[in-house]
Amino acid sequence: MRRLIAALCLFGASAAYAGAQKYEPLSASVQAALHKAVSDSRPTVSSFKNPMEAADWLGEMSRRLEKRIPNRDYRIDLLRSVHYEATRAGLDPQLVLGVIQVESGFRKYAVSSAGARGYMQVMPFWVKLIGRTDDSLFDLRTSLRYGCTILRHYLDIEKGDLFRALGRYNGSLGKPEYPNMVRAAWQNQWHYDSPARLTLNP
Repeated sequence: MRRLIAALCLFGASAAYAGAQKYEPLSASVQAALHKAVSDSRPTVSSFKNPMEAADWLGEMSRRLEKRIPNRDYRIDLLRSVHYEATRAGLDPQLVLGVIQVESGFRKYAVSSAGARGYMQVMPFWVKLIGRTDDSLFDLRTSLRYGCTILRHYLDIEKGDLFRALGRYNGSLGKPEYPNMVRAAWQNQWHYDSPARLTLNP
């Protein structure tokens, strides 16, 4: 079973393993905090520590993503956005890439049988709950903003338990298949050690 999951994530099965977040009532304070998080329209700044880190990470991730997204400019834009939104939400960008791979297979206009949409397969009820009526879950940055904010929310609910948070994100809480697939994609396809880290810690 583990080998099958790893193989599917490594080679990119054509059918993504998208689920559906479950609607749960939110307290007024949590709803307000999530609304603020997805509505923040401050200008995007670089989430990289320096230009060298950006060049190294973007170059390596772009190479790995090239077969899925041939257009280099769009690929780099997506990767910059993933890094920014993940970092902003306190998530590992490599983890978010794993989630996208498993959820949508990097298909911008993916729609699941349950109606989840976009790269991170966000359910439309979230737009009504914490967003604005004109938010499009097919928009690159909107999808990433919602997805990262929601995953961060689930991690907070589960007190940092990634296995359970991923289960909530996929609507399969308590079942191992989805968390294991994301972890396999994260570790096998998107694991990254920066050249600087390797140099400092031989």
